[in-house]
This record gives sequence, structure tokens and C-alpha cells, in this order.
Amino acid sequence: MASRRDDLLDAAIDLLGEQGVRALTHRAVDAAAGLPAGSTSNYFRTKEALFDAIVERVPTRERANFEELAAHLAPRTTTDLAKALAAFARDSAGRERALTLSRYAILVEASRRPELRARLADSGARVNAWFTTWLRLVGSTDPDHHLHIVGNYLTGLVLHQLAIPDPDFDPTAHLDALLRSLIQTQQEQGSQASGS
Repeated sequence: MASRRDDLLDAAIDLLGEQGVRALTHRAVDAAAGLPAGSTSNYFRTKEALFDAIVERVPTRERANFEELAAHLAPRTTTDLAKALAAFARDSAGRERALTLSRYAILVEASRRPELRARLADSGARVNAWFTTWLRLVGSTDPDHHLHIVGNYLTGLVLHQLAIPDPDFDPTAHLDALLRSLIQTQQEQGSQASGS
């Protein structure tokens, strides 16, 4: 069961995602959480303290979502992995839209606050570990390199869907083509290297 602090942070995340950083005030978070005035300031004395707590809460929620996906995932083919990543993309741009938009708002804020960058990098380490394992399972011999290519492509797909929603959004085929292309290219390079 979530604590009052987490309830406030989740309300703040929704507010940040749907209305942006400027809308993030103690009073607005109190209202969004349906709690008495002053509740947010009892936990977070300043707007900066509130934002810093959001920066910690967003990856916690994202990891929970990814762990739910990971618990049911052991891809053996690029198509298996593409289906899972497409489901994650649809969820990120749909059910978890506010959370995803909050992450992008935090990324923009990190361009002005360099101290956030290390925290954001640390938060993705476990997700990256799963992702590299899945890439290895589907045939990648350079999963660290492929992680960045596929991850950046996936981020772009989600951002585009958030900005210009397509009711029929299903990136499965595109993700599968990308994964197959990366793995086929590395196999061809390996064959050329061994044949020379």
C-alpha cells in the first residue's frame, strides 16, 4: 500500500507529465492528490525538494513496470523481443503516458541541472542489464552496443506517439526489422572477418 508521501509524489508526477514544470506547485499537488492544503509542503519544504523526490520516484515506478514485463519475458527470437518492446512502447504512450512525459520533463531539466544526469544514468542500470540479456538471447554478440541503438529508437517511437498519437500504434514490425538488421549485420561482419 502506498504511503501518503508516495501518493503526493504520484500526483506530482501526473501534474508534471500533463502540465509541465511550471504547474508543479505545492498547492497544485495538494489539489491533485485530493489532500488538505499544506500536505505537500509538510513532506517537501521547497519546490526543488519536491522535484528531487520526483526524480527518485519516476525511475522507481518505471522499474516496477519493467519488472512486471521482465517477469514474463524470456525472448528467444527477435520477434519475441520486438513484441515485448512494442507492448512496452504502447504502455508508455498510453496507460503510463503521464509517467513517460514526466521522464521527458526531467530529462529537459537535466540539461539545466547537470547533477541530475548521474542520477538518471544510475536509475537505468537494472533495466539496461535485462535489456542486454534479452539482446544476447535473441542472437546479439554486442548487446551493449545494440542496447543503445534499440533503446534510442524505442525512445523516439514513444516520443513521436506522445506528440502525434496514432490510434493504431504498433511498432512491432519496425522493431523486429531493426533487431534482425543489427544481428544480421554483425553475423555478416563475423563471417567476413573469419573468411579473411
